[in-house]
Order: sequence, then structure tokens, then C-alpha cells
Amino acid sequence: MTPSRLVYLRAAGVSVLLDLPGTGDAGRAVPAFLHWGPDLGPTPPPAAAFTAPVTHSGWDEPATAPIVPAAADGWRGRPALRGSRAGTDYSPHWRVVSSRVDVAAEHDAAGAGTGGRVRLDLADEAAGLGLTWTLDLSVTGVVRVDAAVRNTGATPYQLAGLEVSLPVGPAARELMDLTGTWTRERHPQRLPFAQGAWVRAGRHGRTGHDAPTVLCAGEEGFAHRRGRVWAVHLAASGDTEVFAERLPDPSRRLGGGELLGPGEIELAPGEEYRTPTLFGACAEAGLDGVAAAFHRWVRGRPQHPATPRPVILNTWEAVYFRHDLAALTELADVAADIGVERFVLDDGWFGHRRDDTAGLGDWWVDPAVWPDGLGPLIDHVTGLGLEFGIWVEPEMVSPDSDLARAHPDWISGPGPGRTPASWRHQQVLDLVHPEAFAYVLGTLDALLTTYPIRYLKWDQNRDHTELGHGGRAAAHAQTAAGLALMAELKRRHPGLEIESCSSGGARVDLAVLEHTDRVWASDSNDALERQTIQQYTGLLLPPELIGAHIGPPTAHSSGRTHALGFRAVTALFGHLGLEWDIRRTGPRERDELRHVIGLYRRHRALLHGGTSVRADTPGTGLGIHGVVAPDAGAALYAVVATGTSPDAAPGPQPLPGLDPDGTYDVELVDPLHPGPADFHAPTDPAAGHGAEDHTLKEKRSPAWVPRLTGVSGAALANAGLTLPVLNPEQALLLHVRRTAPVSGAGAPGTVSA
Repeated sequence: MTPSRLVYLRAAGVSVLLDLPGTGDAGRAVPAFLHWGPDLGPTPPPAAAFTAPVTHSGWDEPATAPIVPAAADGWRGRPALRGSRAGTDYSPHWRVVSSRVDVAAEHDAAGAGTGGRVRLDLADEAAGLGLTWTLDLSVTGVVRVDAAVRNTGATPYQLAGLEVSLPVGPAARELMDLTGTWTRERHPQRLPFAQGAWVRAGRHGRTGHDAPTVLCAGEEGFAHRRGRVWAVHLAASGDTEVFAERLPDPSRRLGGGELLGPGEIELAPGEEYRTPTLFGACAEAGLDGVAAAFHRWVRGRPQHPATPRPVILNTWEAVYFRHDLAALTELADVAADIGVERFVLDDGWFGHRRDDTAGLGDWWVDPAVWPDGLGPLIDHVTGLGLEFGIWVEPEMVSPDSDLARAHPDWISGPGPGRTPASWRHQQVLDLVHPEAFAYVLGTLDALLTTYPIRYLKWDQNRDHTELGHGGRAAAHAQTAAGLALMAELKRRHPGLEIESCSSGGARVDLAVLEHTDRVWASDSNDALERQTIQQYTGLLLPPELIGAHIGPPTAHSSGRTHALGFRAVTALFGHLGLEWDIRRTGPRERDELRHVIGLYRRHRALLHGGTSVRADTPGTGLGIHGVVAPDAGAALYAVVATGTSPDAAPGPQPLPGLDPDGTYDVELVDPLHPGPADFHAPTDPAAGHGAEDHTLKEKRSPAWVPRLTGVSGAALANAGLTLPVLNPEQALLLHVRRTAPVSGAGAPGTVSA
């Protein structure tokens, strides 16, 4: 038996402190969390500083925050493991068999460590169970936790659930997670962090339009730039549960795991089940710090896109199902002329697919529409210098398809004679069936081999209720098979990129992003709806992974009409694309689109490599967000009027994230035209009255417009900048550049002439 020890990990202003009992020590509490949160300094406090008192009418030993919560150790909340062996072995009593701690020896410039990894092997020999728990603190400050349970007994073990969790501090008094629906994904909701459990269950067979995505706990009123906050994301693409739990002792934790169907996972002797990974980030000053940590981790992945994100034209809102070679080649000509770099042919190219009621599963080019195949279109597109991409929905099948008629047994469901409810006239293809998997893999492999397709827009247009294989629940296996299909296609076709689309933004998670190169945040191209959707998708993902398209003036999903400037500024802060019949645009609109695309390409490295920031502007009707270069040498900010302001003019507003000691120039940028911005001038003087630009709601702009020079980063963040008054649903773009560091300005007792 080895003595207990403290394990201390530090990185990027975050620290984790664990109390590990000795190996073989069955007489004291299991491994416990002492701290996850802001950095505690070079030397951790002693464990005694965290020991809770023993209260009346309670356990005789101090309460702890166990790493693997279990009832056998006095835990009265959600247990990490749920299951039994035909009703027995239902309450494991874990002891440490072995532990391995790899603490990084390096330190960053500030003297903080660069993280480390802890692996614990636990066992309950009497119950015939083993459990491996792993925590990794990366150099980015992101914590990752997962666990695996093994059946070491002689009979099957029925697993009902296995969860992982992280503790949060007593400052966490308020919860925020995300919810939504189709074309309104990832909107925040808040509630007090009261005693009990707040549980978000997703039974979609995919992440879902209403997915919590990021679950946060923080100080009351935490916002983008203020308040200590902890946040977790469960990297899972299927059925899930995430939770926030507060007990009277007073433990608080955030966690989650896969939501398993009845009898879905039965572990034979020697078999193992592993949880999805729980990602955690915390920050001293608001949600921007959480987002920055997640973004650093995501960008550090080896598979993160290394090439500039090309401007996309997607054909869906231009032609829908009306595929025609002449129309599409004309669309490609206009796209190439204005600077588009990737042309994506959407739904409607394959067998009998004239609307959304038929054809899914028949992944061959429809000769009725494409008598010479896709070659003529692809040759034309690539001849213009554009990459070619195509839409697929491999995990689905239409009942009205050659595939379904030939293999009705390949439809996922509870068993013979029972077909799940229809959704968009389609069913789920049972990819757990080896022959069905091989068929889809073979047809898509042949398509990618025949044509130079560089990009798949991979859709998934229905919730997966009653997923089954062989009469048993199969959500876990179906999800794994879908991801394996992506992985194998990428292995066979190096350089292939995949977009995760799921009737818009219903599959946005870090599990699918192991195999995909961006997500489609929403089927809504309504720029007003997109402001919130992109804001909270950005809590987890950096802009280069979030598809953001300029749609037509009137959004097909909402009927709202917006000026091109508002649509353009909204789409600039993502992976820019167009989804619009640009054949119908005139010379002026094409010039404006050409300018927007040029602006995006000119600032692409900044937009997709900088730090995303958001100002807190409550009660103003304004949203201010931007991207600041890693060295704070430059930034782009969007100033967006999401509604009317209660004030005639909102007053000075902050531009956060700049070097406080740097001197900057601020320029008001017209996203549609070169030269100094002048939103007061008529857009077309020859057109007379009514041709005025309606961006601004003022007689005269602030005196600094269109350019302000020699202002410090501290002044811009703290005193703010007086901005032009915007009409509702309009936006401005600001380009900020550092000209010099401040040298002695503002020292106490000095006067500037």
C-alpha cells in the first residue's frame, strides 16, 4: 500500500489539483478533486486546506468531490457508473490499482506549467469490474476527461450508463446552456444553480438543434468579458445527457455521458466501453476566456485545416432541385468572376431526386438530368480555377428508392414489421449492418474516384428515433458507424474535406469534427438570426470552422429582407460563402460582392487565426464583436444593431482585446465599396430620392469618422469609442491597426500639450 499524494497540473492560467489515495488503499476515500479552476500558483495548497467539516446527520468522514462518484463512498448524487450483472454488482466500491502521472516539465514564459496527464486504474474485484479514468490538461488550458469500464467477471454485465464530470467552485451560482430549433440553433438560456440536478437529455440520434453544446456555470451575471466561469462540452454525436448538479454538502459539478438505450451495451467478459470525452475550460473574466481556450485547443489539432478557407458558392438557394447544366455553368461563371474559390453542387444530382421525397441511397448520377454525367459541369468549374464539391446524405434512405426496395431490411428500426415515423420522407439507413455500410462506402468511393471532388457537404436531415439493429437498440453503434464511414472515405481520398451539416446545425460537436473540416451552423441565412447563432457556436468553435453564407436579400427561412452590407458583415466572421442565385444580380451588386470577397481574402489570416472577442453592451441594442490578431497588432470589429436603442445615441462603446499599452488607428470600413466609408451619400445619385443608404440613423457622424488616429488600446477598451447611430438590422465594420506602443504617455502627474 502506497501513501496518498497530491497531483498538481498547471497550464494557461488554469490548474487542477487531485488527491490520490495510495495503491491498494481500500479504507479511505477514493481519488478526489480538490480544485479545477484559476491557477493556484507555483505551489499548491495542502490537502488540509480543502478538507470539509463533518456535520450533524451526515457521514462520519469529511465529504469529498470524488473523481469517480459512487454510492459506496457516500456519494448521494449521480453515480458515474450505472449497471448491474443481472441485478447484482450494482454498486461498485472502487480502489486504486495503479496510477500514472505525466506532468510536463516545461514552463511557459510566465512560469506556469504546460499541463500533464493523469491515468487511474480502479477495480472492484468482487464485482468483476475495472475502470480506467484519464484526465489531460493541455497547454491551451483545456481539460479533457474520459473513462472506460471493463467487465473482468465471468458473466455479462449490463451497462446502463457511464459518465464523467468536473467540479466547479462555490462562486458558480448561475447556469447557462444553449437550446434552439431548426433555423434558430444555439440560443442561450439561464437559470440559478440551485440544489438538485439540471439535466439536458438529447434523444435525437444526433447532436440536435436544441443541443446544449456548451454548459456553463459561473458567477451571477457572468458575461463575455466579466465573471468567473466554468464550461464543459461533451464530444458526442449521438444520444447524450449533460448535467449540472449541486448537492447540499455543497458539491457542484458539470458532466455528461452517452445516453444508452435499454440493453444497448452488454459487456461480455473482457469487453470494454469508453465514454465520449468531456472537454472543460474555465476563465476568470467571462465567456471570451472560455472561447479562447476552446479555440486554442481546436486549432492545435493535427487535422485542423491548414490551408486558407476558400470562399464557397453553394447552389441550394440558387437552383434548389432544378439542376440544369446551362444554368449551373452560368452560375459558376459569375462565381469565378467575383472571386469564389469553391463551387458546391447541392441536393438533386442523383437517382430520381427531383424533390425531397425520393432517391436517398441511390448514389449514382441521374442520367435523366446528367446524360453525360457530372464531367461537363466539373470540367467547366475546375477550368475556371474553382474546386468542386457535392452534397450527400449517406446515413439516410428514402423509402421511395431503389435501395430501399431492394433491401428493406437495411432500414434502422426496432424490428420486423415496425418502421419508425417518417421525417422529411426518409428513414435511417442501418449502417451497423455490414452489407449496408459496405454498399454506401463503395458507392461514395466510386463517386470520389470517378470525379475530382474535393469537398463533401455531408447532410443528415432527420432525428434518429428508434434506432435499432437486429431488434436491439443501436444508437451508439449507428453513431459510431457514421463517423467510421467518414474516416474511411478520408483515408481512401487524402485531401478530401467534409462539412458537417445536419438539417442545418443539428450536428455541431467535437466528435464529428474529428472527421470533418467545418460545420454548417444553421440552414438560416437570415443575417439577424445568424448573429446569435454564430455568437454562441463561437463559444466552442473558431470562425474558420463555422460556415457563414451571404444569402439573397429576402431570407428563404424567415422572409426577412436585409441590405447586402448587413448580410456581408455577418458572413465575414465565419467561413465565408454565398448561397444565392447570383446570376440575377446586376453589375453594381456584383462589384459589391467582389469587394466583400476581396476584403475577406485580404483579412482571412486575421479572421481565422486571431482571438475572438465580444463586448458586453447590455441595453444598447448593439452587438460588438471582433477578431484580434495574436500579437494584438490589428483587429476587425463588427458593430451590429440587432434592434432599436432606448437612447437617441448609445454613447461610447468598448472595443475589447487590444494591447492596452499600444497606440492604434481606427478606420470605418465600407464592406461593399473601396475608399473611405460614407454611408450618408446616396448609393446611386442618379436614382434621386429613395436611393439613400439606410445604414445610419443620424444627420452627422461622430467627428472622428472615417478615421481616428493615436488612441490607446486601454482607452478603446475602457472609455470606448463613440460610434455612428445605426438603424435596426444594420452593421458597420471597423479596422483597427497598432501604429506604436505607448511610451510613457499617461504617467501620473504629466500633462500632454
